Amino acid sequence: MTSGKKSAVPRHVAIIMDGNGRWAKAQGLRRVDGHREGVKSTREIVEAAGELGVEVLTLYTFSVENWRRPRTEIEALMRLLIATVGEQTEDLVRKNVRLMTIGRIRDLPVAVRAALAYAVRRTSGNTGMILNLALSYGARQEITDAVNALLREGRKRVSEEDIAAHLYTAGLPDPDLLIRTSGEMRLSNFLLWQMAYAEIVVTDVLWPDFRKPQFLAAIEEYGRRRRRFGDVEEMA
Repeated sequence: MTSGKKSAVPRHVAIIMDGNGRWAKAQGLRRVDGHREGVKSTREIVEAAGELGVEVLTLYTFSVENWRRPRTEIEALMRLLIATVGEQTEDLVRKNVRLMTIGRIRDLPVAVRAALAYAVRRTSGNTGMILNLALSYGARQEITDAVNALLREGRKRVSEEDIAAHLYTAGLPDPDLLIRTSGEMRLSNFLLWQMAYAEIVVTDVLWPDFRKPQFLAAIEEYGRRRRRFGDVEEMA
């Protein structure tokens, strides 16, 4: 890694899509209505990222902590996920977007896993942007799973490269940019290893209101920054 100027478009953008519940409450609606509106933002951002030439877009869709939510909300979220994946798969094929998933996918309901597996297979030949959904995902759990995999291999010493090769994101570039909506200033157990050198842009906009103009503004903010990776600033 070197310091200095970089491409104005990040290769890998990760987004913590926060604020659906607060948006719904402000509108006098149910939380599930906020999630439904958030799907519209997701569609628009996926399209905008593809148009810009982003190589990987990782969306924090459902965390391991989200299993603590009320059962009725979880069930509604799972139904919405099945419906959205089913509705959008052919559109992803047309737009040459490849779908991937990371997380403890085995913990998702059977119907959700089936819908995701079909969409992943259906888009596996696409060569454009990778849409990476983090589902039943937690970064601490990811690192734990990686370490356990290395132990099963009988490793006694490991390198950073060994750990990276056993993460859910093995083979993908680390995120260059993290966007978090709703103004919260925390990583929330998201891609902790991979985010070591990511630029972070936080916006007060709630996810259902985060659309293409807000996304482009975050990309522009990223383009104004210089990434030094711990090195000194180069003299002009």
